[in-house]
Amino acid sequence: MRFLLASIIALTGLASSAGAALKTQTVEYKQGDALLEGYLAYNDSFKGKRPGILVVHEWKGLNGYAKRRADMLAQLGYMAFAADIYGKGIRPQSIADAGALAGKFKADRALLRARVNAGLDALKSQANVDTSQLAAIGYCFGGTAVLELARSGADIKGIVSFHGGLSSPTPQDAKNIKGKVLALHGAADPFVKAEEVAAFEKEMTDAKVNYRLIKYPGAMHGFTNPDNKGVPPGALYNEAADKASWTEMQKFFKEIFS
Repeated sequence: MRFLLASIIALTGLASSAGAALKTQTVEYKQGDALLEGYLAYNDSFKGKRPGILVVHEWKGLNGYAKRRADMLAQLGYMAFAADIYGKGIRPQSIADAGALAGKFKADRALLRARVNAGLDALKSQANVDTSQLAAIGYCFGGTAVLELARSGADIKGIVSFHGGLSSPTPQDAKNIKGKVLALHGAADPFVKAEEVAAFEKEMTDAKVNYRLIKYPGAMHGFTNPDNKGVPPGALYNEAADKASWTEMQKFFKEIFS
């Protein structure tokens, strides 16, 4: 896969009460001929190389939500890079457009893997990223994407799927997974049904993947995003599940980076 760091477009800093600064950069890169635009966040109070976390967006593309999660990871001491799967400037606004675009990539897993691996390459190229300590997280569509990253055989320590799609057209590819897998799932999610969850568990078990699936009772699809207020029906924020899942992710990172 070709990777090209084309430019750093913006640099900002937000001072915290402790005097540390959150730095962010917009980074252009490529997958094939597609121009992509990601978002890098790091805290410059942490010196030297540190683990890198890839963040993959929901079905509406790289927006403020994915960037906020990258900022949160940066404040924990990680180098965080929010990838762009769709392409620079492609940010669907309507449910119909987002569904069509997400569906395109879910139907073409080879393309999805190429795009998410391009994001990983962009993260690895950044200064102060410890390329031996890498992980990825994804939300909804992004959860599917990071699972495909793992199934592609990417050399990463682990992935975390937040209310992501768990299905695979090629479950045998789970044998390629090198790191650990944490799937954080809303038990009341109407879009990821019980049969899909069971198939995922079988896939992971058959491939002898070190995985953990946590189900949050009453939580629906998109339970980590406060913007989810029941549109579309079945996508709803759940504060308790949001906080609990973020805590599980932090514990997971401490485990895999120890």
